Amino acid sequence: MPQTPPTATKEVARIYFVTHNNLTGMADEALFEFLHMEIVSHVYKEQQSGKGEMDNKDRAVCVSVLEGMGFRVGQGLIERLTRDSPSFKDELDIMKFICKDFWTKVFRRQIDNLRTNHQGTYVLQDNKFALLTQLSSGKQYLEQAPKYLAFSCGMVRGALSNIGLDSVVTAEVSVMPSCKFQVVVQKL
Repeated sequence: MPQTPPTATKEVARIYFVTHNNLTGMADEALFEFLHMEIVSHVYKEQQSGKGEMDNKDRAVCVSVLEGMGFRVGQGLIERLTRDSPSFKDELDIMKFICKDFWTKVFRRQIDNLRTNHQGTYVLQDNKFALLTQLSSGKQYLEQAPKYLAFSCGMVRGALSNIGLDSVVTAEVSVMPSCKFQVVVQKL
């Protein structure tokens, strides 16, 4: 099972930081979206090379690699974003920070809706998720959407991990480009 070497993940994080922090406005958004598409494409091509058709195990490896890359990027971003912030009062305060400040820094808009059961489960809804807006809304693209969400799930999980919350982050798409991220905080 080929895995992305740690140096490749660090390089992706470095490229992301340079792209995302040195430019502003629409050019920055376009660069990030194209970089993300190329990262996803590269990971899937590397896993598929010489095999022909990919099976579920191969796709799971790709999702894991992308999630790992996103995790590292999320750790780095949250470190920078919280450098001058006061400490958080509680879990809900952390999630509000993720929905407003973190999401705005990464995707140039806030989460549209945050719901919680007050028992460690949060649903973050983005009605116009930036990394899905470039895809058509047909059924075949809806089936391809999960591979474009793995990196973002990793970013959220990495950010929360660096703040001190272990979590499981999943995403689902029922209508493009709307996306729901479910965050389940692991209780110790």
